[in-house]
Amino acid sequence: MEHLEQRQKVIIMIAIMSAMFFAAINMTIVGTALPKIISQIGGMDYFDWVFTIYMLSSTITAMLVGRLSDIYGRKVFILIGIGVFMTGAFLSGTSDTIIQLIIYRGIQGFGGGMIMSAAFTTVGDLFSPRERGRWQGMFAGVFGLSSLFGPTLGGYIVDNFNWHWVFWIFLPIGFIAFFLIWKLYPTHIRQEKQSIDYLGSFVLTLVIISLLLGFSWGGNEYEWLSYQIIGLFSFTIIGLVVFIFIEKRVENPVIPLHLFKNQVFTLSNIAGLFLGMGMFGVIMYTPFFVQGVLGRTATVSGLVEMAMTISMVILSTIGGQLITKTGKYKTIALVGLVLMALGLFLNSLLHPDSSLLRLILQLIIIGMGLGMAMPVFQVTVQNAVKHQYLGVATSVMQVFRQIGGTIGVAVMGTILGQLMKNRLEEVNTQPASAPLPEEMNERLAELQNPQLLMDLDVIEEMRSSFPTEMITLFDQLILTMRDVLNYSLTGVFLFSAIIVTCGVVVTAFIKEIPLRTTNRDEDTE
Repeated sequence: MEHLEQRQKVIIMIAIMSAMFFAAINMTIVGTALPKIISQIGGMDYFDWVFTIYMLSSTITAMLVGRLSDIYGRKVFILIGIGVFMTGAFLSGTSDTIIQLIIYRGIQGFGGGMIMSAAFTTVGDLFSPRERGRWQGMFAGVFGLSSLFGPTLGGYIVDNFNWHWVFWIFLPIGFIAFFLIWKLYPTHIRQEKQSIDYLGSFVLTLVIISLLLGFSWGGNEYEWLSYQIIGLFSFTIIGLVVFIFIEKRVENPVIPLHLFKNQVFTLSNIAGLFLGMGMFGVIMYTPFFVQGVLGRTATVSGLVEMAMTISMVILSTIGGQLITKTGKYKTIALVGLVLMALGLFLNSLLHPDSSLLRLILQLIIIGMGLGMAMPVFQVTVQNAVKHQYLGVATSVMQVFRQIGGTIGVAVMGTILGQLMKNRLEEVNTQPASAPLPEEMNERLAELQNPQLLMDLDVIEEMRSSFPTEMITLFDQLILTMRDVLNYSLTGVFLFSAIIVTCGVVVTAFIKEIPLRTTNRDEDTE
């Protein structure tokens, strides 16, 4: 599609980014709205499945659609993706039970995976590798903006309107994007009939499901050494062996294994995995510090994270422009990852008396690094493979980043829990005085839940329920628990810094090959 006029390319990209924004903000807007939704339709025990099912379905779809779009073209899949996603969004708004919401979110995930996979690959179809940096940076900006506005808008809607509008408010954007892509996106001409690797696709689906469920449930639903988690990981390993066996023997594999012989392709995906782990670590656990350790509100927490998001959007755009202008990308990735690791390390030095200004400055550093590094690896992967494998290569990068985020959140959650346990054993939360009534001991034990420290209203309600002579003890215990949580969170941030540093090391070994100025396969080394 390089032959299209620049104006038509830009209009197509605007339509693609509209579809991406539609999908991305529907992911971020649900987070703050879900507690109130659950309070109305019930199903607190299945709360996590609203997120888990979306993650599973979108990851699987992104992986499978990548190869299919190489055969049938991107247009059909992005149109189907928008249609499926809009259907899932509309149905989610009609949910009367948590089971219905989970099912409809799964439908949304299938559509979202198609949109993301086809959208990132479209950049490769429309532009040469040298030109892609600019657009990959803009894509990162789209995600940043959705993260910026989504949570705030979700909270506002459920506070002032019917919660159903959380899912319905952006449907018009979906219709506009669908129409623009349908009218402007060139139809793919299939060159020759190719077989589809149904068996490999099925086995790969099982492998991804078992892997993601293992890391999602480990340490939460089940112990890491429980037979359920060990069984899931064992199934993952066995399934992966079977998948490799199948892919080596089929004519048209869903993931051509020879791609992993390409050093740039393999190392870029590993670096993307580390980037995903570090990114989700700071996004998930910064609110714990702001609300749980500093004792600030959720609104303040959201405003603090906006600093990171804004810096990420700005630097991703600038970084993408620099890649296109200079043709150099390795230095940009290294500087970005180093900045991100530095910011995370500085976060590991935080303490309960740290100022919000210090945290904001450190989050700006992390956001700058994230914005610089995020667009790079998509460009390196697409530049390293022949154009006929563009879709599957792009999808593999997305899946690696998604798996990295899932693994990161799971491992960091385990680290947080273990550090809190160790710290609680070191500190004496019980003053040397007369034994407390059993009821009071139970109330004080509730405070050892870090999630409780994030709800200031609940803490104040508990404080008012204690006898006057025990208020001082209660306040001391809150301070102690905040110190315990701070100790645990700084350990999580240090782990994140180490992970991102591993990404720096991996990136240093990536061979910087010149960015091609054409999409013709014969120019690929």
